[in-house]
Amino acid sequence: MDLDTITAISTPVGEGAISIVRLSGNDAIVIADRLFSGKNLTQVDSHTIHYGKIIDPATNIAADEVMVTVMRSPKTFTCEDVIEINCHGGMIAASRILEMVLLAGARLAEPGEFTKRAFLNGRIDLSQAEAVMDVIQSKTDKAMNVALHQLDGRLSKLISTLRQALIETIAHVEVNIDYPEYDDVEEMSHELMEEKTAYVLEEINKLIEVAKQGKILREGIQTAIIGRPNVGKSSLMNTLVQEERAIVTDVPGTTRDIIEEYVNVRGIPLKLVDTAGIRETTDIVEKIGVDRSRQSLQEADLILFMLNYNEALTEEDYIIFDMIRDLNYIVIVNKTDLQPAIDMEEVRSFVNEQQIITTSLKKDVGIDDLEIALSHLFLSSDQIDSETAYVSNVRHIHLLKQSKEALQEAREALSLSMPLDMVQIDVRRTWEFLGEIIGDTASDSLIDQLFSQFCLGK
Repeated sequence: MDLDTITAISTPVGEGAISIVRLSGNDAIVIADRLFSGKNLTQVDSHTIHYGKIIDPATNIAADEVMVTVMRSPKTFTCEDVIEINCHGGMIAASRILEMVLLAGARLAEPGEFTKRAFLNGRIDLSQAEAVMDVIQSKTDKAMNVALHQLDGRLSKLISTLRQALIETIAHVEVNIDYPEYDDVEEMSHELMEEKTAYVLEEINKLIEVAKQGKILREGIQTAIIGRPNVGKSSLMNTLVQEERAIVTDVPGTTRDIIEEYVNVRGIPLKLVDTAGIRETTDIVEKIGVDRSRQSLQEADLILFMLNYNEALTEEDYIIFDMIRDLNYIVIVNKTDLQPAIDMEEVRSFVNEQQIITTSLKKDVGIDDLEIALSHLFLSSDQIDSETAYVSNVRHIHLLKQSKEALQEAREALSLSMPLDMVQIDVRRTWEFLGEIIGDTASDSLIDQLFSQFCLGK
């Protein structure tokens, strides 16, 4: 595919040791050679790196000392000629070199355009392209491993295998219909069609079953820490984050607004939300915080409801128990280093024993129990199976569910002994839904939309 040469800064903006300006396209090496003072880049071997300077053609003055990597097609990320100019980090050097590269004939890349070219040039499929962003955005080792497996093509290979089984079934039916005189072709019977579709449906069900874990690892768990004022919500936030993220005082109502922070708990990314204490108050600012806390309850995947071991349950606690009754929650009874005043039997009347964790954040007691409870609650095992193809992308999960529905309709039609040419309509729909996952049947507008969500330079 003959595309113009694009360029962008591929490292984060800001101070750092090194910045990288990347070029990709037929003229990438020629454009870089126009600016480079050192070896003739058009003559060097592929996958080599060279020291020199970038010279501003307008002033003939060196802009920066650089190391230039030359990678020739097709053995590159984009399957095109690729240049990476490694310059000094900071706000100025990379921007100055980028401007020169643009003036020398390259075009500024759109967000995700380098990865899009890898897809268009056949190096990766759409699910692998989406895995690139998952790798970049991974917040835990487990999430990273899932993304790397998808980038490696594990999901793509399985989807391709299932689609191949479906298309062979479709072709078999069409041969029987169009060429009934061919005696050497096995006739596609209802029993054989049922056998073929049963295998594909089983594999789709396996993918959907592990999708919950994959989605958790990819997106994290929206977790709201709630409770009355001064039960230790901010202390829990600081303990899990391992830094003084929230202000902690003995004065009730210190937290007035929502504080959010990502934290890695045994491989599970939690998006912690430290809320204002829920209570009746006449303070206007605190009341706004309380209202936001109530809203956070409805948006959370998990509630960490904190109680004070040193105080009896209050009317506010009863109200919160009622609010979270149908939600996913863990009760944390904090301050066990103090004299007991709470009736634990009363607490157990609201919640199962397995959902109660006792802690003393002041003494660092109970945090391990909380982390274990969280891990068991959301992940069926502590290890990510290296052989399993995990689905973590919401788009993929939706398409798998559509595939399952279409295939179930096909199997229902088989059970009613409907003609196979009618059954294969739903089989073909399944094949198309699966094709959207890897990009074979995805529309151009969908592809453009997906890559527009990537960062610039990737």
